[in-house]
Amino acid sequence: MNKLIISGRLTRDAEARFIPSGTAVMSFSVANNTGFGDKQKTHYFECSIFGKRAEGKLKDYMLKGQQVVVEGEVSLNQYQKKDGTGGASLNVFVNNVELMGGNQKGGSQPSAPVAASVAAEDDDLPF
Repeated sequence: MNKLIISGRLTRDAEARFIPSGTAVMSFSVANNTGFGDKQKTHYFECSIFGKRAEGKLKDYMLKGQQVVVEGEVSLNQYQKKDGTGGASLNVFVNNVELMGGNQKGGSQPSAPVAASVAAEDDDLPF
């Protein structure tokens, strides 16, 4: 079993697109802080929601600074940078996302509940 639950803030507005197969994909990035003081570290997670859930109005609320709780499967993507050094990113195939109140800029969400949830359906999974 591979399950990850993280809480953090969106680092950019969510982007929705269609892949060549016609499946909708919504992508976003979450920054998660651990520790405190000089020991604080920030971890970044690239997240993707597939299928009908990516086509809905959720994208309208997924704005930079918005606090979210994300649940899904994590994978490590290793790659080589242009300068020849190695790099890695943590990718999450999202099963559930919850919006947690206003965004970091203090703005409020457009007339929606404070917490919204998108639960996974087995037929929406890309694998």
